[in-house]
Amino acid sequence: MNYPSIFNDVVGPVMRGPSSSHCAASLRIGRICHDLMDGRISEIEIDFDPNGSLATTHKEQGSDMGLFGGFLGWEAYDERLVDSEMHIGAAGIQIKINIKDIQAEHPNTYQITLKNPWETHQVIAISTGGGMIEVIEIDGAKVSLAGDTFVTLIYSTDLQKVGHYLEQTELGNEIEIHAKDKTFVSLKSQAFLDQAILEELKEIQGVTQIKQIKPVLPVLTRKNTVVPFITCDELFAYNEDKNLSLWELAVRYESMRGDISEEEVLSKMNDIRIILKNAVETGLKGTKFEDRILGPQSVKFKSMMEEKKLVVGDVLNRVIMYVSAIMEVKSSMGVIVAAPTAGSCGAMSGAVLGVSDSLGLSDEETVKALMIAGLIGVFIAAHSTFAAEVGGCQAECGSGATMAAAAIVHLAGGNLNQSISAASMALQSSLGMICDPIGNRVEAPCLNRNVMAASNALSCANMALADYDHLIPLDQVIETMYEVGKSIPNTLRCTNLGGLSITKAAKEIEARLTQKHFYKSC
Repeated sequence: MNYPSIFNDVVGPVMRGPSSSHCAASLRIGRICHDLMDGRISEIEIDFDPNGSLATTHKEQGSDMGLFGGFLGWEAYDERLVDSEMHIGAAGIQIKINIKDIQAEHPNTYQITLKNPWETHQVIAISTGGGMIEVIEIDGAKVSLAGDTFVTLIYSTDLQKVGHYLEQTELGNEIEIHAKDKTFVSLKSQAFLDQAILEELKEIQGVTQIKQIKPVLPVLTRKNTVVPFITCDELFAYNEDKNLSLWELAVRYESMRGDISEEEVLSKMNDIRIILKNAVETGLKGTKFEDRILGPQSVKFKSMMEEKKLVVGDVLNRVIMYVSAIMEVKSSMGVIVAAPTAGSCGAMSGAVLGVSDSLGLSDEETVKALMIAGLIGVFIAAHSTFAAEVGGCQAECGSGATMAAAAIVHLAGGNLNQSISAASMALQSSLGMICDPIGNRVEAPCLNRNVMAASNALSCANMALADYDHLIPLDQVIETMYEVGKSIPNTLRCTNLGGLSITKAAKEIEARLTQKHFYKSC
């Protein structure tokens, strides 16, 4: 099993753009393509299946932008991303995008053909939610690359000879032989091979090319990874004789998963806290961006809250303000953290930071709460999905509410059992939520639903603190969410083909934005 990492799968990536499934994931796929071609690309042909999500959303929701940035070798937070189409043109790379039947089984499937005067390669990859990816095919051969290891591809006409050499080196890495149109051996490792080994490989008769692909995720996966638990039931069993708090269990999980120290885990999460805090502060100063629907609404909300012109509810109002500010930074191409996704980046983050600030808690306590949110997200990532294209908005805002509820209980002084109970109730309250963006932008009703998710989290945290009975164990609710997601029609899973997306008002907004973008391009 590929065990999720809090920093890879749940609280991350640090990025710009409206959607992690579209922007960050596509950029990571593009970076793998960049490395496969040694950074030398002349022509690219991109195919999207008409029955998937990308056929109708690839441009407006940022897949094109992310891919172009990735092809150029950029990071997901690069400030040039908004102009990546201009930069890809300036680099002399010709792009062709097709909508055609590629028999894709996953709604977020990218089929990419890459060319330069010397070589041609094809990559098929999927975006699995929250910025996570899987490359499933290279040059016709089945692979499974998540971007969490260093990868070396050795193309050869004598694969057995190459495989034998690699085994003799006793590197202890994962070696696979792929025989298809272009035969190669793939090697996953914790670092690239020494230059001396590369030179020896080049001397082996039949070796034609060696490609080195860098990881695109912040935490690497080692061979034979071991984690202490991967479900709530396993967590309770593990903790039976240890009596650790939930945040301590979260730190231990990530430390074992990533083979890093517990101090480094907490340091990484503090870095995330700082980025989230900066996003709140940036949003509340007011944001500007031409290609969006909503303006900086949190600024007026802040003013009215300070002037006591809103219905009293200080903690909830602060949470609403923080959620709105983060979402507005996201929609203006500012730097945010997909936690667990960009489309739901305000719910968990705004709720946790809002409650922490309202209670006057320390940065250290906020970090602990974020660790708890991350661990709950690990259970969702392992047994369900964060992708609205697969599970609807319950997978995004519902997951955000679930993570936040458990974290808020900790901030309020609750115990482990109460955190898990709050998470269960929050996800139960989110089942069936559809994904139907207005104007084919990830802004509305996304903002409203992020606020609703944060409010749900706060309510369920208080209910759990009062020992309300959640009845259904969290593990079972997570499994149910995945099954419910599969029953939601394709038109209501981020395809811009149903729900609010196809109302008269939404189509008028979409047409207006498209026209504005056309005239700007001219």
